[in-house]
Amino acid sequence: MLDVQHMISRYGPVTALHDASFTLEGGEALALVGTNGAGKTTLVMSIAGHVIPESGHVILDNENITEIPSHIRARRGIGLVPEGRRVFPDLTVKENLITGGYVLPRSSEQQRLNDVYDIFPRLHERANQLAGSLSGGEQQMLAFGRAIMLNPKVMLIDEISLGLMPKVINECYAVLEKLREKNISIILVDQNSDAALSFADKAIWLESGHVKWQGLARDCPLSKGSAVY
Repeated sequence: MLDVQHMISRYGPVTALHDASFTLEGGEALALVGTNGAGKTTLVMSIAGHVIPESGHVILDNENITEIPSHIRARRGIGLVPEGRRVFPDLTVKENLITGGYVLPRSSEQQRLNDVYDIFPRLHERANQLAGSLSGGEQQMLAFGRAIMLNPKVMLIDEISLGLMPKVINECYAVLEKLREKNISIILVDQNSDAALSFADKAIWLESGHVKWQGLARDCPLSKGSAVY
């Protein structure tokens, strides 16, 4: 499904990511763990196309999408739930969802809306409510729903639990499980590394932009309760 090969990304003279490689099959989940500034968001944004890597390749379904702009990657099936949710506060819930799937045909829009509402009934109830008036948890659901509007093959989630109550965090992970059951691959960043590692199949531990360790999530040397963020 997704093959990332020898990814190196820079911000000006600063190398933020050194030689990251991994593969994900359909329905597999990868946890990215490490401290602030470790390169987790850079890796996510490099896959999404918002950061252009200096070298390396991103292969989706045997297609090299490394040089493809972010909006075309979205059309190919790369969904992104960014850190901080970034909903449009002055648009309604429904309008936010529609913007998430704008690159796909309008003919399928209502069905995709219905799919999101099936997963998040609260969004259906608040379809005409301004996104800025939602709670933090509801905004996170909206950010999820906006990405789901793309019918994604791969979901990139940056800081899934940031600022959320434990009950809402559990709801978010329940949604991820549903997506995994639909054969969607997931790349996950979470300040709660234990939760991310418990959910994921694979893990990459980043430190100062370098891959310190990678393998099966259950074998990650970061023990339960370790302060990695």
